[in-house]
Amino acid sequence: MLNSGLGYGCMRFAQQIVRSCIIGGAAGDVLGGIVERRVKSFSDDTQLTVATCEAVLEKGEPDPHAIAERLRAWFAAGEITGVGSSTLKALRDLQAGAHWALAGARGEHAAGNGAAMRAAPLAFVLDPQKPADRTRLRDIARITHHHDEAYIGALAVILALRRAAAAIDWSNAAIATELPDSRVRDNLLRSASLDDRNLGSVVALIGASGFVAETIPVAFELARQMHATTFEGAIREMNSLGGDTDTIGSIAGQLWGVVTGADVSHYFSDISGAERVLRIADQYAHYVGT
Repeated sequence: MLNSGLGYGCMRFAQQIVRSCIIGGAAGDVLGGIVERRVKSFSDDTQLTVATCEAVLEKGEPDPHAIAERLRAWFAAGEITGVGSSTLKALRDLQAGAHWALAGARGEHAAGNGAAMRAAPLAFVLDPQKPADRTRLRDIARITHHHDEAYIGALAVILALRRAAAAIDWSNAAIATELPDSRVRDNLLRSASLDDRNLGSVVALIGASGFVAETIPVAFELARQMHATTFEGAIREMNSLGGDTDTIGSIAGQLWGVVTGADVSHYFSDISGAERVLRIADQYAHYVGT
């Protein structure tokens, strides 16, 4: 469970915020994925996030071995679909019996979104102000991605969610100040420096591919755009720009959910797997929330 106390580093979370984070991410995944999948369905973004929630619930803490085992079990049951090459390599290695610390992909192509897309539940059980918790997050990221950028992307998600939950500045520039030197940090600062910043200008400057250094700034900008227009309208604009729209939509939806506490489950209540997502979101919110 979370440590008690006040302040940004040591926080309690309202159950509704936790639930809305998970559900917002699932809705963003479904709507953003329409471009890529042509149908309404969950992708690995939601599947890996829910599996992470299950692992924390079962173990009682964010344990890398338990999370790796949960991801392996979902993969073995055919419940993880559409993964990138790095995550697929890691899941296959885990299924073959590899240790979680050795399964993750390495090299240039390991700087993908696989760690960041499943990081949101960890924002409510890890405190990034504590070095030990940052080490734990790095270990959990390395289950699929042995790359500093992948870890820093996951860290950026956690920092943004915790800042938003504390109602303090979660702008790209503010988050960048808490990150190590990296392309993720550089791109957050580059996007923040735009004179006429909007979703299109950020995508034109940064890109919107499956690399985490592009996804994070764009996803955070999309979350802000959701306030300027609507949840669905902002994702439609993102879809028109292209890129890794389901992951961008998912991360943005998680952040939007924390900021608003709104319930957008109607966007996916009619698709396969919705009942499980809602049940785990409720259970996880009850476990880590107040």
